[in-house]
Amino acid sequence: MPHSHAIVWMDSKEARIFRFNASDVEKAHFQAHNQFRQVHHKAGVIGAGHMDLDAGFFDHVVEALHGATEWLLVGPSTAKLEFLKHLDTHRAELRRSLVGTETMDHPTDGELLDHARRAFKAIDRMLPNSPA
Repeated sequence: MPHSHAIVWMDSKEARIFRFNASDVEKAHFQAHNQFRQVHHKAGVIGAGHMDLDAGFFDHVVEALHGATEWLLVGPSTAKLEFLKHLDTHRAELRRSLVGTETMDHPTDGELLDHARRAFKAIDRMLPNSPA
């Protein structure tokens, strides 16, 4: 049975992706190679606040989402916003299948999967019935 739903939890260091259906779950985990680096400045010193995440990290996440018809994006940081910009530029078809984005701290794998299952139950109830 295909895994049509997915949830991506992402921060500047890693991404955890769960693809699932009613009876099965697949998990993928990727580390960012070029993680955001927060730079705190002393007064009067000018410099960049962070570096962008590398496209290879995003490409791994995109590959892990292959075949998902609907997915959620969650996480605590701005990494998910950078990922959305990447999708807008490079993978608009995947961006269209995104059904929600939320701020979420650092859940356990079980908490993340429970959240996704509850969210998709609510989303599926709101969708119109298929034409006969």
